Amino acid sequence: MARLNRPVSRRQTHWLLASALAAFLPLTPYLPLWLSAGAGAMFLWRGLLNWRQWRQPPRILMVLLVFIGVGAVLFQYRSLMGRTPGVSMLAIFLSLKLLELRSARDAIASALLCYFLVLGQFLFTQTLLAAAFACITLVVTTATLLAANDDRPTPRQHLRRASLMLLQATPFMLVLFVLFPRIQGPLWGLPQDRSTATSGLSDSLSPGSIAQISQSDAIAFRVKFAGDIPLQAQLYWRGPVMSEYDGRTWRVGQTRGDLFSPPWSAQGPAIDYEVTLEPHGKFWLFALELPGKMPPDSALSRDYQPLAREAVRNRLRYRQTAWPEARAGLVESADLLRAALALPPSGNPRTRARAAAWRQQHGDDNAAIVAAAEAFFLSQFLTYTLNPPLLGENSVDEFLFDSKQGFCEHFAAAFVFALRAAGVPARIVAGYQGGEVNPIDGYLVVRQYDAHAWTEVWINGQGWRRIDPTAISAPSRVANPLATALPQNADAPFMLRQAWLQAVRHRLDAIGNGWNQWVLGYNPQRQRDLLAQFGMPNPDWQNLIALLAALCGATTIVMAFLILHRRRPIDPSYAVWLKFAHRLEKRDIRWQRWEGPLDFARRAAQRLPHHAEEIVDIAADYATLRYAAPAPHDERQRSLARLKAKVRGLRID
Repeated sequence: MARLNRPVSRRQTHWLLASALAAFLPLTPYLPLWLSAGAGAMFLWRGLLNWRQWRQPPRILMVLLVFIGVGAVLFQYRSLMGRTPGVSMLAIFLSLKLLELRSARDAIASALLCYFLVLGQFLFTQTLLAAAFACITLVVTTATLLAANDDRPTPRQHLRRASLMLLQATPFMLVLFVLFPRIQGPLWGLPQDRSTATSGLSDSLSPGSIAQISQSDAIAFRVKFAGDIPLQAQLYWRGPVMSEYDGRTWRVGQTRGDLFSPPWSAQGPAIDYEVTLEPHGKFWLFALELPGKMPPDSALSRDYQPLAREAVRNRLRYRQTAWPEARAGLVESADLLRAALALPPSGNPRTRARAAAWRQQHGDDNAAIVAAAEAFFLSQFLTYTLNPPLLGENSVDEFLFDSKQGFCEHFAAAFVFALRAAGVPARIVAGYQGGEVNPIDGYLVVRQYDAHAWTEVWINGQGWRRIDPTAISAPSRVANPLATALPQNADAPFMLRQAWLQAVRHRLDAIGNGWNQWVLGYNPQRQRDLLAQFGMPNPDWQNLIALLAALCGATTIVMAFLILHRRRPIDPSYAVWLKFAHRLEKRDIRWQRWEGPLDFARRAAQRLPHHAEEIVDIAADYATLRYAAPAPHDERQRSLARLKAKVRGLRID
């Protein structure tokens, strides 16, 4: 108890500030600016108190700061519960605890708060870089705990000892990670806050919306094919289907998945693959056209949009089979076809006139009307660009007849409008097209700049047929990566313009993907697959717990044997001296390891004058045994026995 109440030294305060900063800094991008500034001010204040040896703030001020901090969090988030409010409260408590630092007990409490903040980092990000920095913080915080107990060793000695302790715990960590019964979901499975922003495709499409996404090189999903990777022109990753149009914006029409199995039969060769989808905050999944089965907890909408039962807020992995030659919608419902013909009553008169001419020329031959529309788009010499000009109220007319510059959403929206005006059911499909193969791990990486929009038209006897109007004017966009389809002066994403960075990016992506697949993605199925390789095809939680206990016990025995085997024998006289020093420590007389036995005996004799002669006699006998020239074995044993008897006979308790 006395050791916990002793004052904190300046060196111990330095350790606590270092561990607090290491635990807090990775959280600053996820916390409000006022909190980061306030915590930084508290850390600076603590540093000045330690440097200038100023008096600590009064308790009434500390209580006031606690109420201000809690009130600010409550005002910011309207609640003290949740991921960000909870971590914000921990950060406030840590900064204020350092400010009132007085005793070793406060130092230990501050170090424990640092451990909790390290855990809090994984509620926001679980990247390999974040894990590496968390490990460094863990070593520093453990060294801080060691310094809180004894600050005499050098920082290097503290860090080395902390690293050794954590290294000894690594086998237990690996056993727990592999064998502890998994639950379905991510490694750190907390729901995202409602205010958390997401990126990617939206549920609406207007001129310029996908062009903005295509400036980002963030990963949308990764794909691992069981066989050969299809050609770039075949990689259409189906996502939200947009059939509602208000004259300016296209929107998703179906938001529920009603079809739990695809309504088409297998045709042609199948393509098996596995998708690792990054969180995007929406309900839709992405599948290579046309999907042969649906992942668990998902279904198809009536317009064949793959939808999950819950919004994708965590990384999701699912297996799929694609049938590129399958036909969808050979027999389609009348209400869905009517929805695919709906247009506002006015707007874009020039496009409507051209569509009416197609209808008058070809009658009810939808296939011929579609061919005429394709020929018209080819004859207009439309330009594919990431920076199209702004369009007015009649955006389709202005794109087709005036500016003739646009991105994929301009091409798709104009094509669907023209066909609907000609009486041909059509709709827009948004998703991603193509991808880039990482030569390091063989995964196909689909990024946000691969976002794309194309069209589906319904032709009697053929069903829904995919037509990409972008490929009519810019076929290189579909056959090759995005950069090859843009003009020379186009403002392409940075990673596309810097070819020398490709090798570095591939390696970093492969390392990050391995972390995602085998650490963050270690779910119940992965655990079953791994254990099946060791003869446990269907382990239940009872078997896992039994195996876990057995391996942890065996690991403990092996490590204890190694530690004891390497332990140097203790001099018997020194062991007796330690018992003597421990007995005096109960009277608040602590032996310092740098202190000689005779000096310690004189100091202890002054504190305990009634036992001064006994204490000095014991110290003299110990010094002779420990430091004098070696005596014969029998004589040394007799001297050691006398020393033990004197220590046992010392009654100072």
